[in-house]
Amino acid sequence: MDLLRWPILGGFLNWRHARTTMQVPLLVVAALIVFDGLVGPQLAPKNLATVGVWLHYRGWVVLALLVAGNLFCMACPFMLPRQAARWLRERRGGGRNVPALLRNKWLAVGLVIVFLFCYENFSLWASPWWTAWIVLGYFGVAFAVDASFRGAAFCKHVCPLGQFNFFGSLISPLEIKVREAGVCEGCRTKDCITAEVKKRSGREASAGLTVNDRNRLKPRFRNTKTSITKQIIGARPGARGCELALFQPRKAGNMDCTFCLDCVHACPYDNVGLIARMPTAELWTDPFRSGIGRFSKRTDLAALVMLFAFGSFLNAFAMIRPVYGVQAALARWLGTTSRAPGLALIFALGLGALPVAMLTAAAAASRAFGGLRWEPLLTVMRRYVYSLAPMGFGMWLAHYAFHFLTGGLTIVPVAQSFLADSGLYAGTPAWGLGPLVPTGWLFPIEALMLYLGAFGSLIVAFQISVHAPAGVQSRSKVLGAAAPWMLVCLLMLGFGLWIMLQPMEMRGTLLLIPAAGS
Repeated sequence: MDLLRWPILGGFLNWRHARTTMQVPLLVVAALIVFDGLVGPQLAPKNLATVGVWLHYRGWVVLALLVAGNLFCMACPFMLPRQAARWLRERRGGGRNVPALLRNKWLAVGLVIVFLFCYENFSLWASPWWTAWIVLGYFGVAFAVDASFRGAAFCKHVCPLGQFNFFGSLISPLEIKVREAGVCEGCRTKDCITAEVKKRSGREASAGLTVNDRNRLKPRFRNTKTSITKQIIGARPGARGCELALFQPRKAGNMDCTFCLDCVHACPYDNVGLIARMPTAELWTDPFRSGIGRFSKRTDLAALVMLFAFGSFLNAFAMIRPVYGVQAALARWLGTTSRAPGLALIFALGLGALPVAMLTAAAAASRAFGGLRWEPLLTVMRRYVYSLAPMGFGMWLAHYAFHFLTGGLTIVPVAQSFLADSGLYAGTPAWGLGPLVPTGWLFPIEALMLYLGAFGSLIVAFQISVHAPAGVQSRSKVLGAAAPWMLVCLLMLGFGLWIMLQPMEMRGTLLLIPAAGS
């Protein structure tokens, strides 16, 4: 199945201005959110900023990732200031490459942790004013970063929302990839990657590709008098290749892919599609990926996956009643009335000490029982940590579904109130609207999402063992290597079910929903 070949949807997505058509409405929505957040009512359930961002946006994003893939990045309104920054950068000399020290995910990991901490410590979900400034800050940072650096630096190395989308798209059923490998083998211009750098100097253009990608190009020009650099400079006029250095013939999976479709428009052979695949399949294979390398060699990517997998449980844990008792006890123990030190300790344990201890123990057990004694412990951990991605995404889905299902219809009275304040609506907002489903359905739906996530993680853990390097050969060795990670997954499942049975804080709604177990 290739969505770009569907009669109506495919025609729209193949249109060069399709992405802009999706971005402009979201830019208008962002402007309304900022306006209402700054000057509208500061009660969270009655403001477009808090309801739109913390209730609806998160719910729709996880649903889109589950059903299709990284659709938010495709329609991201923050791309519009990035486009202006790109225009300005090119007229100022083309900008600079991202420093080698920052050409990884460590900055993004740190920013995600800071964001999650600030979200809880300052109750951002309850502040329309702060929510509006966060949106404005996003636009400003996106412009500033891309005005200075090449290669979609904001999307690839900075944006916390983009990193979440990259994580979620690991389990998505669609992928942008080539239709026929043979067509790419015969292509000399490689517009899907080289069109992005065709206006630079020869040296800069050559540096835009990784060593492996340049080596792959060399055989195509060995018997010609035209160098790789000249081929790059002579790429198809008007084409625009991948900003994130994902060379399509060597691309594998959705990591770092924003679904921008620039490679689709650049390919002169119409050989790139939005194609169906087995969800999670990219997690148990470890090929060399253009622009990324091998998953098993990237500690920063492993840390990103660990952060989002365990962060999903910590984020949900922070909204249940028992956490307030824990925070009060920590405040007394630390001798302070501020919740920040206790919350910081919870984050240090929930995102640092506990995950590292569990994953280290699981990696040691895999190495002992799976015939991997010759492999470094960190290598085993980096390979198997991706098995937790489905479980983590299942928890994000269950958590956001709770908020979305209990307050999805609140957008109607909030919009009515906004229009009334603007003089465009004379009626009375229907503040009684809220839940999308009966209360009794909530826990079964959440449990189903958690079970599906756990099932996906069990399969991925087993498949990683099947595809592991020589050493995991017999069935007993395969199970021995996978079993510790399956156990970690089941422990996370049990904790997630317990969380969903607790009384939960109703963020962004005016209604009170009892706990599933009460």
